[in-house]
Amino acid sequence: MIFATEEINNSTELLPGIKLGYKIYDSCASVHAAMHVAFQLSNGQDPVFQTGHNCSQLGQVMGVIGDSGSTQSISISRIFGPFNIPLVSHFATCACLSDKRQYPTFFRTIPSDHYQADAMAKLVKHFGWTWIGAIHSDSDYGRNGMASFLEAARREGICVEYTESFYRSDPKSKIQKVADVIRRSTAIVVVAFIADGDIKFLFEELNQQPSPPRQWIGSEGWITDLQLMSFSFCAGAIGVAIQQSVIPGFRDFLLDLSPSEVASSSVLTEFWEDAFNCSLTKTTSGKKKPCDGTEDLTKLKIPFTETSKFRITNMVYKAVYAIAHAIHNAVCQETNFTTYCKKQTRLDLNQVFTELKKVNFTQNGYPVSFDANGDPVASYEVVNWQKSESGIIELVTVGYYDASLPKGQEFRINRNLTWLDGDTQVPVSVCSESCPPGTRKVLQKGKPICCYDCIPCPEGEISNMTDSPNCIPCPGEFWPNSERDACFPKPVEFLSFDEVLSIILAAFSISGACLTIITGMLFFHHRTTPIVRANNSELSFLLLFSLTLCFLCSFTFIGAPSEWSCMLRHTTFGITFVLCISCVLGKTIVVLMAFKATLPGNNVMKWFGPPQQRITVVFVTFIQVLICTVWLVVGPPFPMKNLTTFKEKIILECALGSAVGFWAVFGYIGVLAAFCFVLAVLARKLPDNFNEAKMITFSMLIFCAVWITFIPAYFSSPGKFTVAVEIFAILASSFGLILCIFAPKCFIILFQPEKNTKKYLMNKNQM
Repeated sequence: MIFATEEINNSTELLPGIKLGYKIYDSCASVHAAMHVAFQLSNGQDPVFQTGHNCSQLGQVMGVIGDSGSTQSISISRIFGPFNIPLVSHFATCACLSDKRQYPTFFRTIPSDHYQADAMAKLVKHFGWTWIGAIHSDSDYGRNGMASFLEAARREGICVEYTESFYRSDPKSKIQKVADVIRRSTAIVVVAFIADGDIKFLFEELNQQPSPPRQWIGSEGWITDLQLMSFSFCAGAIGVAIQQSVIPGFRDFLLDLSPSEVASSSVLTEFWEDAFNCSLTKTTSGKKKPCDGTEDLTKLKIPFTETSKFRITNMVYKAVYAIAHAIHNAVCQETNFTTYCKKQTRLDLNQVFTELKKVNFTQNGYPVSFDANGDPVASYEVVNWQKSESGIIELVTVGYYDASLPKGQEFRINRNLTWLDGDTQVPVSVCSESCPPGTRKVLQKGKPICCYDCIPCPEGEISNMTDSPNCIPCPGEFWPNSERDACFPKPVEFLSFDEVLSIILAAFSISGACLTIITGMLFFHHRTTPIVRANNSELSFLLLFSLTLCFLCSFTFIGAPSEWSCMLRHTTFGITFVLCISCVLGKTIVVLMAFKATLPGNNVMKWFGPPQQRITVVFVTFIQVLICTVWLVVGPPFPMKNLTTFKEKIILECALGSAVGFWAVFGYIGVLAAFCFVLAVLARKLPDNFNEAKMITFSMLIFCAVWITFIPAYFSSPGKFTVAVEIFAILASSFGLILCIFAPKCFIILFQPEKNTKKYLMNKNQM
């Protein structure tokens, strides 16, 4: 402050011709002492600049630099406020001091703890720490700073395991309790918003019984204190600090002190005696030798002489210049490229206060201005305690935080860091490990939001990011992979031609069709024989033709369903089976009527001759054709994707369209089959040689049994097996008809030709 004042007084640009006076008070970090001085300064005389060279005459103070502590600054600011005395602090960082309703005349050149707390929270978040401990000074600085940090941490999603506070004057038991909490905690990271004079006592306690390795995050109140770096268990600590600065000429000013100049200042006297271990006073204690005047500051290697590493010093320097610029703007004017200052004028404190709010200048490359709350633009260095090769802990700048940059770009790291125990890997401090994709977070009851369990996503849902709070369902035609972190299209299933099951069914279908054709060829070759001509050979050939169609219609059920295949498969099946059963029905009626006609006076056969049999087949089949036509017109079958039967795959199938049409087709077939079965049962006791009734009865029994069992099997078979069951029913009933009706006749034609004679067939007594 002295250096800045002398520099201003020697300046020809700032307050030319006007000298600034000053008086230094030491509050000794005491609120009472600070308030006592504040009352003294508030009781000054008229605000008149002294024109003479002697500035010893007291005048009303134009501004105050200080205090270093937030608690002291709060107290004296309340005193200065009613008098409009500007108070510019270089080290009071409490965010509460930004409240202009309570502290209207307070300014500061050091950033508010609001920004420091935000920087520390972003620092913690940057390294992925979500589970931390927090300690703070039991003072305005610590309480308000920690409150700001906890709010910033909450916004960043950081959880705090514990929050402890203490003050340097607290009983040792209180400090031991805080140390025990740190030792027992599960959080690896400890955020300390605390003054250096307080944390020294905690470190001494922890040093007696070291805790497990902890990663310390420090506020600017202690992170740059070189004396604290002697605690080796804190190696790797990181924190935010006021930026280092170089004030031109300040090193020479410090090192140019003579013993006589030092002796005139009690503060410098104490420093000089400690630095050289000598005494400037005449009454020496026997422990120190008298200073002989040969002491040389340039030969000392102490932090005092390392002016390039000063941080808070620049805040004092800027505070002095801020008040000087405010006074300059109040009393000086620029005219013709020269500066004219009114030396003898009454200067109102309101003028200085008003001008101080508007100051905006750059001194030695350091910008100085205040916002509406009296705060400067916040910028910090990120520092790291790193062990050198010699084992000494050094303070290394590893990054920056600048609140003036766009959101998301304020914080950056530009150097490698070392962590606790000298490790180069970032330590992990979480309550629960991150939940991988495919799981979701479920909070643990009674614990903070950072403590959770990872639960696998339920069936049909995924999470594709880490720490997902919820799982999202896949779209209807998609299904999760085994890890449940991505949705993939569901496989589409239908009875395709390249499947083994389809090949087997197709082989049986072709075999049945070939067998039917061969049987037809055999019957055609022996068409003049009695066994072929019996029971209307024309119906036999028509039956063989319809059976061939029944075997071949099963191919419409294989392959991907399309609009045409869906309409063809059930209608073709319905019509061909009705044609088949109508032929069997005709043959059954012929058998019955043939033996009824043998009774005397019975002329019934003339009503059941070949023309009537053809009409019966055509009429019965036409009804089915009509039913199928109405079905296709009103509500035809159509291809659809079945998403409900199986969750993990799509069944491509044919929807029935109109269920009434479907059951009408099947019901009509069932009625005909039942009717044919009843007639065949009635004709079963007629003479065997002429009788097909037993064969028809057995074939209809198989037919009905197959289709009765088909119904429950059809509805219980999943997916493509539903179609396979339907094909199997078609093939089984078709094979039942051809084997029961035509196999015995073929056997006689091929292996028992002696029975294929009219005489044998007319002999009712045989067999």
